[in-house]
Amino acid sequence: MKYVVVIGDGMADYPLEELNNKTVLQASVIPNMDFIASNGTNGLLKTVPEGMLPGSDVANLSIMGYDPKKYYTGRGPLEAASIGADLQNGEVAFRCNFITAKDGKLADFNANHISTEEAKELIDTLNQEFAEIGKFYLGVSYRHLFVMNDVESASLKSTPPHDVVGENIEENLLKPYDDKNAELLNKVMCDSVKILEDHPVNKKRTVNGKYPANMIWLWGQGTKPNMDPFIEKYGLKGATITGVDLIKGLGSYLGLTNINVPGATGYFDTDYSQKANYAVDTLNDHDLVFVHVEAPDEAGHAGDITEKIKAIESIDEKIIGKLLDELPKFDNYAISILPDHATPISVKTHTTDAIPYAMCSTNGVKDNVNQYNEFSAKMGSLGTIEGHKFMKSFLDI
Repeated sequence: MKYVVVIGDGMADYPLEELNNKTVLQASVIPNMDFIASNGTNGLLKTVPEGMLPGSDVANLSIMGYDPKKYYTGRGPLEAASIGADLQNGEVAFRCNFITAKDGKLADFNANHISTEEAKELIDTLNQEFAEIGKFYLGVSYRHLFVMNDVESASLKSTPPHDVVGENIEENLLKPYDDKNAELLNKVMCDSVKILEDHPVNKKRTVNGKYPANMIWLWGQGTKPNMDPFIEKYGLKGATITGVDLIKGLGSYLGLTNINVPGATGYFDTDYSQKANYAVDTLNDHDLVFVHVEAPDEAGHAGDITEKIKAIESIDEKIIGKLLDELPKFDNYAISILPDHATPISVKTHTTDAIPYAMCSTNGVKDNVNQYNEFSAKMGSLGTIEGHKFMKSFLDI
């Protein structure tokens, strides 16, 4: 049996007046997702446990079959495994965004999607300036990492930058403000402005009409997690296909094979077709593959309806369409489509809403649902279950 899980990051949404009170999924042309829904079973997943923040880290950990309340220690350490930072006992990894600060406010949480090449120059400069405090690691685009050797900093309260766009920076720094580690790291963030503002990279970006990456934002910190290998927990050899370090990091900790796909960018310009091609090839020597696409989430954060529809329709046509054409050669197979969480256009950030999922297989079991969307899924035979129970349900299909 071969298994494929296609994750459209942030696909789920709320009804929008601009779409005649339809959600983006309802307004999209998605015949292949509808095929899975109408030829299989449907339901809702609570991928974010009560009391936890609705991040892609928590949500994807759930989808992969691990209870975040047991295994989650923070976002930073998950990305560390992919970026190449081998966390030691006592070390804490922070996710580090390059952001744009303007007039004391967080103007843009990704610095206009700064390129990785530009980011490398800035990371090199930061490591020269803050070597005595910790080390910065280069990631992709605006997503990077900072590691320091002080386990107490793991307990600080941090804020995802995409949740506070347009808000005052001082009000959203690390808390409690009087904690020695918070004071130190908040100073690092604020001092980064002086270092980055006049950097040649940012001078060039400003001349070219782009937002400068003139500040760093530290958040999502944690210590190295201890996770049971996927093959031991579920008896299957698995792989990941993604353009973002978070998912690759999860894959590394779980013993999954991270497949590097040329053109997988983690943005609107990602190569959907290549992801599908590599997924099919991967199934020749793996039992299960997670295919993750970041683009719908990026569109949700940007409040861009057009790009979100385009991303969802590209997933449908270029990934799921290809998979449905190729999977029959494996005789027995199962495929599922779902987001990890909702990133509604109207709020531009993640929410804890239960997300719709559909799955079908060669066993032919199906319910009465005939479309894939947030409302049809409510009528499915699978009901609503906790996210970490999805994997067992899928493998038992």
